[in-house]
Amino acid sequence: MATSTLPVCLDDVLAAQRLLDGVARRTPLEHNRGIAERIGAPTYLKCENLQRAGSFKIRGAYNRMARLSDEEKARGVVCASAGNHAQGVALAAQMLGLRSTVFMPHGAPLPKLLATQGYGAQVEQHGSTIDECLTRAKQFEAETGAVLIHPFDHPDIVAGAGTCGLEILDQCPDVRTIIVCVGGGGLLAGIATAVKALKPDVTILGVQAEQAAAYPSSLQAGHPVALAKMTTMADGIAVGCPGEVPFSIIEQLVDGFRTVSEEQFSRTVTYLLERAKLVVEPAGAASAAMLLDADPGTVDGPVVAVLSGGNIDPLLLLRIIRHGLTAGGRYLQFRVRVPDRPGSLASLLDHLARAEANVLEIEHVRTAVPLGIHEVEIGVRVETKGPEHAAAVLADLQQHGFDPHVD
Repeated sequence: MATSTLPVCLDDVLAAQRLLDGVARRTPLEHNRGIAERIGAPTYLKCENLQRAGSFKIRGAYNRMARLSDEEKARGVVCASAGNHAQGVALAAQMLGLRSTVFMPHGAPLPKLLATQGYGAQVEQHGSTIDECLTRAKQFEAETGAVLIHPFDHPDIVAGAGTCGLEILDQCPDVRTIIVCVGGGGLLAGIATAVKALKPDVTILGVQAEQAAAYPSSLQAGHPVALAKMTTMADGIAVGCPGEVPFSIIEQLVDGFRTVSEEQFSRTVTYLLERAKLVVEPAGAASAAMLLDADPGTVDGPVVAVLSGGNIDPLLLLRIIRHGLTAGGRYLQFRVRVPDRPGSLASLLDHLARAEANVLEIEHVRTAVPLGIHEVEIGVRVETKGPEHAAAVLADLQQHGFDPHVD
């Protein structure tokens, strides 16, 4: 397929940029020293988590909806989303004076649901995945005449998302690699359309969740292929099947794909919060997660990683922080058997204090089957200074006769 036959071209993105002037924010491009030192190349974060409604989605949603005819606008709009597209559509509808109905899966983050309602949308929860909600939204479209605003599979959505790519080229003219989080592919396709038209030598990579990666297998097959199942904390990119429009662009213009694990997501969300002072949801952190796991010298710089969204449930954030700190060696959890007599616990705590490990939790177990009649198992959770300190704490305990088993 020649690139001239693609459904979106540079002129479409430039037109979207003009339409979005004063609507979408020009989000900052922040240098990140920690990642730069790790990969050995200048690294910048494109902070779409600071966009209006908390993600890049307003770009495509407004571009699509502003182009509707007066008759279509009068019928209202409908969409399906786990939260970010929902907020983009709801905000765009509010700005354009349109009725909006949004189908969100059960279990969608409460802050995203409430924010969507706050922009004036009628929210209905349906199913447990974006794909189930999309099926219901299409039914609603047929029943009511409301115009379906697809989260990624429409040329106007892709063109609107592509305005992010234009900003990247303007903010970092010498960029060599752009890394983009991918669900259905609208953002990646839009950025690739804009960037490859103006600077074809720039490498563009997509990143998906390891357990929700529909693009690698689809690209291998030569057409969109639905996943049998998905399991990921990154709900914003948990899309079971690529869209036809973005797939046709990505197949031609994108240079490669990577995947990241759930542990990488939690480590990266924690890293961005702690080191970059940025609140980013797991889906929006996929690009940075790939870089944090990359070997030095494997990515050509300057590098721009797009942080696609920052809408995260505070309760999930708390769980991710704990998981991320554990994965990063900041928490150590272990069990150790000691004689069931006075002074055993005090001796263990004394050694931990000498090793400068801060005790967070302690649990006594006396009734487990493997325990001897005169033994007790102590479960301990401590705060450490990092992986090296955690290893030193365990080594010190072993040196003094304890036999810790890490959970």
